[in-house]
Amino acid sequence: MSGAFSTSPPASLGPARGTPWEVGAAFLKLGLTSFGGPIAHLGYFHREFVVRRHWLDEEHFGQLLALCQFLPGPASSQLGFSIGLLRAGWPGAIAAFIAFTLPSALLLFAFGALSHFLGGPLGQSIVHGLKLVAVAVVAQGVLAMARNLTPDRPRALMAAVAASLIAISSSSVMQLAVVAGGAVLGPLLCKPVTSRQGETFPLRYGRRTGLVLIGTYAALLLLALIVAPSLPPLGRVAAAFYRTGALVFGGGHVVLPLLKQAVVTPGWVSNDTFLAGYGAAQAVPGPLFTLAAFLGEQYQGGQGGALGALISLLAIFLPGLLVVSGGLPFWRELASRDQAARILAGVNAAVVGLLAAALYDPVWVSAVHDGKDFAIALVAFTLLVAARWSALSVVMWCVIASIARLFVGI
Repeated sequence: MSGAFSTSPPASLGPARGTPWEVGAAFLKLGLTSFGGPIAHLGYFHREFVVRRHWLDEEHFGQLLALCQFLPGPASSQLGFSIGLLRAGWPGAIAAFIAFTLPSALLLFAFGALSHFLGGPLGQSIVHGLKLVAVAVVAQGVLAMARNLTPDRPRALMAAVAASLIAISSSSVMQLAVVAGGAVLGPLLCKPVTSRQGETFPLRYGRRTGLVLIGTYAALLLLALIVAPSLPPLGRVAAAFYRTGALVFGGGHVVLPLLKQAVVTPGWVSNDTFLAGYGAAQAVPGPLFTLAAFLGEQYQGGQGGALGALISLLAIFLPGLLVVSGGLPFWRELASRDQAARILAGVNAAVVGLLAAALYDPVWVSAVHDGKDFAIALVAFTLLVAARWSALSVVMWCVIASIARLFVGI
């Protein structure tokens, strides 16, 4: 299970003692500056709230991180929401979410609103450059996750089988099936993972409220699965984004195949538009799930507008925030069980396969059309992995290289 626990005795956090304004200011700074994606966000959070501000000790930070990686949803946003909850109660949790999410959501909404100006040759070159960014970033994500989550043969084999099954049948049912299969096979194939039982979190609510929150998460998911076809257009959009946020394990780039299934397959957004938005999402700070703001604005040729963006954004984040706040009262007991860690290891191995299949389709097949595209994407990947350039710098490289092809005729 991710998230190392400190070997020193955990210090008591005491009751929530901050203010929503304090929490909001801290997370707004991170929302404006946290480039680099979900894994980098965890490092930013650790430095800001453990090392600098001392809102959490190592033990509690590790426990929160483990819980957020265990559950479906965007792990970095769930971690930020949980830190705000522990620091200043529910107002602090909401302040943390809004401050961390709003900057990137506004930037991606603006990109969507202005995207109709990108119809000419220059605009198409920019969009194609953003699609090549997606190739490099997803490839980096696959490599990093494979190293961390498939360190032995059984888990590497699970990932390979998952990728193969999804490549053969890319339906949402198959995606859910491979994640469920990973959960079933994890206890059988994965090595024991030890974990520590930590101190109780200083929550202002208990198990009863936790059950209500988890029940709300499940009830909304059931509605999104059953009644979606009978809803009006924006209701169907909300259901699709809620399903995506409720069922994605691993967060970050793993949301790519589920989002594609949700918005591209029914024809709400074209595949090229989808990948251009995904590439643009690499150029902004904050959580990758704010891609939903761009996709909601683009709904059926831009008919979604601001309302579509807002609905999509709230719908994709809501399930993860419900389930993490509902799970906090129960995490102390679950974290001490080896069986839970093995299930998570199996799910994570399946998630690696899910992302590997997405790297091929839709990312590679839609972006790499010839050897020159391959060269641009390969350089971008090398800059990310070997030279450790920032994601924003790599975006600039891909866009400039794509535009250069237009003007020099190569």
